[in-house]
Amino acid sequence: MATNKEIISQTLSESSQVLAELSRNTGDIEKISTALIAAYKKGNKMVLFGNGGSAADAQHIATELVGGFTNHSRPSLPALALTTDTSALTAIGNDYSFEEVFSRQVEGLVNVGDVAIGISTSGNSKNVIRAIQSAKKRGAVTVGFTGASGGALKKECDFCLCVPSSTRRTTGSHFRSAYSLRLGSTFVAGERALQVDSKDCHAA
Repeated sequence: MATNKEIISQTLSESSQVLAELSRNTGDIEKISTALIAAYKKGNKMVLFGNGGSAADAQHIATELVGGFTNHSRPSLPALALTTDTSALTAIGNDYSFEEVFSRQVEGLVNVGDVAIGISTSGNSKNVIRAIQSAKKRGAVTVGFTGASGGALKKECDFCLCVPSSTRRTTGSHFRSAYSLRLGSTFVAGERALQVDSKDCHAA
């Protein structure tokens, strides 16, 4: 039976290996970053959604863009997590179904040219898939953050970041690292390229 130290070491090693593999294939991240920068230049916004830990990731990413991340002198960039309004989530879940808690919000909040990011470890979360489908109907750029295979979500998105992992434990541990470190640094580079005034970058 593995010791606590061995389990910790193995988990960190697996996470490091996944991030190393991801760093050797940055093409998808670059495409997503380019799409986001283009949207912001046109005055559009980003919306994000997911369940559980993925909901936390959505909120974290949105916060860093609205806040400042490492650049507190730049204008706030419009980003909205659809996981924070408990009144909307519970009303929609009760009156319609849990599968529509995000798609219904997308119908009311997403406009043509916005970027919609659905986060699902398995790639098969029905409410995330429905929201992506709804966003696509509204003319948004659709992006998926998933595990290795991409699941059903991959087929629905314009772009999909499939994190290279075959185990749920490793996927859960490296998702936050991938978003915070890799995507975060890419967004920072994008912010420098934007050079927009705050009046040109507001939520619709």
